[in-house]
This record gives sequence, structure tokens and C-alpha cells, in this order.
Amino acid sequence: MSDHQPVRMVAAKAIKEVINQGQSLSQILPQFSQQVAPRDRSLLQELCYGTLRWYFRLSSCSKQLLEKPLKSKDADIFALILLGLYQLVYTRVPAHAAISETVSACQTLKKNWAKGLVNGVLRQFQRQQQQLLEQADLTPETLTSHPDWLRELLVHHWPDHWQQIIEANNSHPPMTLRVNLNKTTREEFINRCDQANIETTPCRFAQSAVTLKQPTPVQQIPGFNEGLVSVQDEAAQLSATLLDLQPGQRVLDACAAPGGKTCHILEMEPELAEVIALDLDSQRLSKVKENLHRLDLNCQVIAGDASKPFSWWDGREFDRILLDAPCSATGVIRRHPDIKVLRRPEDIDNLAETQHSILSSLWQLLKPGGRLVYATCSVIPEENAEVVLNFLENHADAALSPINANWGIETGTGRQLLPQVEGQDGFFYACLLKT
Repeated sequence: MSDHQPVRMVAAKAIKEVINQGQSLSQILPQFSQQVAPRDRSLLQELCYGTLRWYFRLSSCSKQLLEKPLKSKDADIFALILLGLYQLVYTRVPAHAAISETVSACQTLKKNWAKGLVNGVLRQFQRQQQQLLEQADLTPETLTSHPDWLRELLVHHWPDHWQQIIEANNSHPPMTLRVNLNKTTREEFINRCDQANIETTPCRFAQSAVTLKQPTPVQQIPGFNEGLVSVQDEAAQLSATLLDLQPGQRVLDACAAPGGKTCHILEMEPELAEVIALDLDSQRLSKVKENLHRLDLNCQVIAGDASKPFSWWDGREFDRILLDAPCSATGVIRRHPDIKVLRRPEDIDNLAETQHSILSSLWQLLKPGGRLVYATCSVIPEENAEVVLNFLENHADAALSPINANWGIETGTGRQLLPQVEGQDGFFYACLLKT
């Protein structure tokens, strides 16, 4: 007798946790995945991510179909209706299977009374799908499936690019890999993929980056287990290059978890004197250790608060600091669609304060002549160019090092990459020198 639960019931519970409890999908999904059969795990992920990606549009349709809003104690049934609608609009699941499986999940949720309601709502949607979607799309929030405040911010800051950003945010992210150039070349890795019938494209900006035509389980990727390659977006791979690493340097990777950039730093310059990976979240540091172990790399891993360095710092200055600052993650919405549901307008100002606090604290740890790379996966200038500008105005010993690159948009204090369909994530970079 299997202990595994039906996938749609588990998906409804996970979606409810995000919408009603404010939980992050990437943090809760691993435990929900354990509740379903291994063969159902990719479907669970698809249902959760897809429903949240199109939440505003699906929610508008469901409200047209429900005679009155469901009570808060029935938030799981509302989530079930959303994922039923998601299957009908966006997946290849045959409609009869999507409806019957979604309706039967009411029973496993111990809410038999809801079977008729869910069945009625989904069948009515099937009959009137075009009119209901047209009606939903009359408001910008549902047409773009972005909350009004975020869409307005994008329109304000990126008048020429906001539609492209929204299209990228609503697309499926590509699977991009970082080739360990210390062990092989990008061409050799692409050849190995060709032999394994895995289609790849070399990326434009990062010399180590390759995108797969189809996402592939890592165990099937040639050389993954031997540490020849790691999963990392192209935009994130630019950070190690910007550090201008040299043998004998002492390097701090602040806010390091899950460790992709730490590992890239160690791969790029094997002759560094010391690398420290710092993160506030000790649980997420276990992922850094896993990545280091798989790639056969070594560095010091410390749990500590980057804004309060004197609680963990040994007093020796660093030649290089990478600060991948906590941010709104508005450049990686396609990878974390729950951001659209969870973020609030006031988060931006609060995050900008945190970013400035961490940047000012870590600056004290940098040697004169040293370089600090400030990075975020945000497309909002309040967290990027404006933080750097504010910092430069308040630190006479800080100078901007221009980034001469063929990527991104020059902002005056750094370069901004916007998310691209089939291309890189949204990222901001600035390089600061200590004079």
C-alpha cells in the first residue's frame, strides 16, 4: 500500500500555502514533493509553478464562475479550482482527465461537498473559455498576470522594455549550464552533449555558459557527476569575471547560498589564497557545501550576517568581495513566479535599506585598491543604480570602475541585464574600487 498522495491534492495544498500563508514555493516544494510518487514530481512542479505564473488571470476567471467567494477555511478548494483552470488553458492534459482528477482531489482533501462545485466551475469554463478569458483580460493586471503596482513600476522605469520584461517573466526559464573551464572547454562539452543527443547552444556573453534546448535531468548531462558542469544562469556567470581574480587573493562571497558563484570563483582562479562563502541562512549553507563537494572544491563556509561583519570577521581585509545582495528577485520571476503573488510595494524600499546597510558594512572589510562587485537579480533601479549612487555619495574612498561589456544597459552606475525569453535572467552589476 503506497503512502503517496494524489498529485493534484498535494499541489492544491502547496498553492494554498503560497497564496494564503505567504510561503515561498521553492522553500516548501521539496517537502510537498516527498508526498507524491517520484513519477508525479515533475507534474507537481508544473502544476504549482504554472498556476502561480498565471495566478492573476486564473483568479479572475474563477471569480467570474463562483457565485460567491469561498470562505478562508476553503482556500484549498480555491487553489484546486485555479489549478484545474491552469490545466485546461495551459497544459496538454486532456480536458476530461484534468477535470475528473481535479474533482476527485476534493475527496482526498476530505471535502466531498466541493466535488459538485469544482466540477460545475470547470465544465462551465470549458464551455465558455474564450468569453471568460476575454472578460478577464480587460484589466491590465490579468492581461499581463502581474500585480498592478509591479507592472506600473516596470512601465515607469523601462518604458521601452516593460512588455519584453513581462513576456520573459511569463515564459518558462531555459536550463543554462556553467562549464568548468578549469577541467574542459565549452567546445568539448558541447561535443559530448551532441554524442548524447542533447541539443545545446553556446551563450553570447559568458564564455562558460551553454543553454540546453530542452531541460534535462542533471544525472543525464555528460560530466555532471564528475564536476565538469553545473546548473547556473548566464547572467549569474558574469559575476566571477567582473571580480578580476588574480592568484594569491583573499575573496569574500557574501550572501553566497546556494553557492553557484562561490564555486565559479574557485573554478576561475584555482590559485586564490582563500575564499570565504558567507550566508545568513545556515540551512541554505548546506547546499553550498553540497556543491563544493560535488565539484571537489574547498573554501571556508561561515554562517553570519553580512550587515554585522564584526560578529564573524577575523580582521584580515579582502582583495575582492562579491555582494549578491538580497533583493526583490524581480529579474528571476520566471524561475520564481510566486514573487508576483508574495511581493508588496513597500518591500522595495525595505530591501534598498538592507542593501545599503550590507554594502556599507562590507566596504570596511575591503583592502585599499580592492574591488567589490555589487550584484542583484532585480530590475528595479531603487535596488540597483540608486543604491550604488547613494553609496558613492557617502563614501569618498569609493570609485566606480566602468564595465565595458557587450551585454546589458548602461545605467550610469553599472549595467542592467533584463530577462530575455530563451536568454539570460534579469541582473544588475556594478564594480566599486577602494581608492
